[in-house]
Amino acid sequence: MWANSPWFDSYFDLWQTKLKIGLGSFVLDKPLILWINDGLMAMFFFFVGLEIKREILVGELSSPRQAALPIVAALGGMIVPAILYLVLNAGKPGASGWGIPMATDIAFTLGVLALLGKRVPIALKVFLTSVAIVDDIGAVLVIAFFYTSQIYWSNLIVGAGFLIALILANRAGIRHPLVYASLGIGGLWLAFLMSGVHATIAGVLSAMTIPASTRIGREEFLEKSRYILKEFEGASVNEKSVLTSRQQRRAAEALEKASELVQTPLQRLEHDLHPWVIFGIMPLFALANAGVSLDGNLTQVLINPVTLGIVFGLVFGKQIGITLFSWLAVRSGIATLPVGVNWWQVYGVGWLAGIGFTMSLFIAGLAFRDIALLSLAKLGILTASLIAGVVGWIILRKGRF
Repeated sequence: MWANSPWFDSYFDLWQTKLKIGLGSFVLDKPLILWINDGLMAMFFFFVGLEIKREILVGELSSPRQAALPIVAALGGMIVPAILYLVLNAGKPGASGWGIPMATDIAFTLGVLALLGKRVPIALKVFLTSVAIVDDIGAVLVIAFFYTSQIYWSNLIVGAGFLIALILANRAGIRHPLVYASLGIGGLWLAFLMSGVHATIAGVLSAMTIPASTRIGREEFLEKSRYILKEFEGASVNEKSVLTSRQQRRAAEALEKASELVQTPLQRLEHDLHPWVIFGIMPLFALANAGVSLDGNLTQVLINPVTLGIVFGLVFGKQIGITLFSWLAVRSGIATLPVGVNWWQVYGVGWLAGIGFTMSLFIAGLAFRDIALLSLAKLGILTASLIAGVVGWIILRKGRF
């Protein structure tokens, strides 16, 4: 709305505002839009990397049998949309946008699913989450291999050195987040930013090095907690005081420390970053990147091959790819449907996966440098995401075929 209001100039000017940081002779001078897309989105992809690592270690992707269905479904949800897009755009100026309809916005997709409450079985939510995470892995690979500009190998080698340092820190048992933040942001992210490889890849790689083991086990934590709680209970206290005593405060701090030791750094970071990513980074990215001026003939814009390719890819390609590939996987014996999930619900998930929104907008910004093509892509993404979300919600609300 802002981009099409009388104040549209202020919208576009805001994101081109220069923001400069420097130390000595080293200076980074970038417009605000690039700080968001290369900086804050690196943090978003760091969060995505934490989710991916968790799922691979203990989630639905932790065993081949469990992972088979979401992996195959996600592959279908990436391959078919890309093909549909290329059918309409091969050999044309917009051909490079084939990666746009491959993406799924996990946050908005799960948000729509949450609106259905208890109508949706837990197994279906787990399935959709796993499909979206595999889709994120695919998006990261597409960005790394197909949407990377000229590579400056010297900077990339420096980045590799910082990545090795992060891995060694993990192996050495270092768990303080400040160490990983310093090496990840001050080293890996900065090196990738200057290497030509998109800086968001540094976010995913950094996440893979975060420790995923606890300092103490369950039994030791229970034993420590019981002892600390007994100390707290037995501490002397002034009945007239509303404040805890020194002994109680010391016991509470010891319990807090024990709670930290029984959690992995990966879990703590994922928990702490969640509200910042969901309620801060993603809305800001959407505000900065979703603006499109709707001047001119809207009908001509909507039937442009770029717009149509994205709409067809997200709306039809996702549902066809996910449902068809899932059916083939189950039919061939590679995978089984989750308990309590039926094919109508899988079909509904296929529709919801067509909500590309932030991930598709991000890839569109990498695929198109031409403002006209980028505007067409944005309109296609917004249109397709709205259609996919509404229809997917209606299908899953019915619940049964």
